[in-house]
Amino acid sequence: MDLDQRLVDAAVEQMERRGRTEAAAVYLHDGRILTSVALDNLNAAANLCAETGAICQAHTLGASITASVFVSRWDGGRDHSVLAPCGICQERLALWGPDVQVGVADPVAESGWSVRTLRELNPYYWGVHFADGGDWPSAAVHGS
Repeated sequence: MDLDQRLVDAAVEQMERRGRTEAAAVYLHDGRILTSVALDNLNAAANLCAETGAICQAHTLGASITASVFVSRWDGGRDHSVLAPCGICQERLALWGPDVQVGVADPVAESGWSVRTLRELNPYYWGVHFADGGDWPSAAVHGS
């Protein structure tokens, strides 16, 4: 499934339902959508970003992620922004390969966001050094 407005809307709905300032949504290979919010904790070292829950759930289900989006509403207003995944979430999403689509802020796009693949987001991905005969490390290599 390609990243589209439906996925963004699912993340925004999760954010609003939970009364949060951020949320995420992912498409699975079969079209299902998983959503999640950040895990905040008094001990900041225990915090997890919004994408983590959906990523872990997809992995637990043995499902492949095809697209991921992170939305935020930092100013307390009604509008939300689509932001690229942090470097840690890029690493987590790399398990499913270089063609996973992610939303990125794009001020020239009418929607304010556009789609990039992980390869486009990180053209010098360090993990390619460990690719086992391909141009991206396999899931087995990522999990080793």
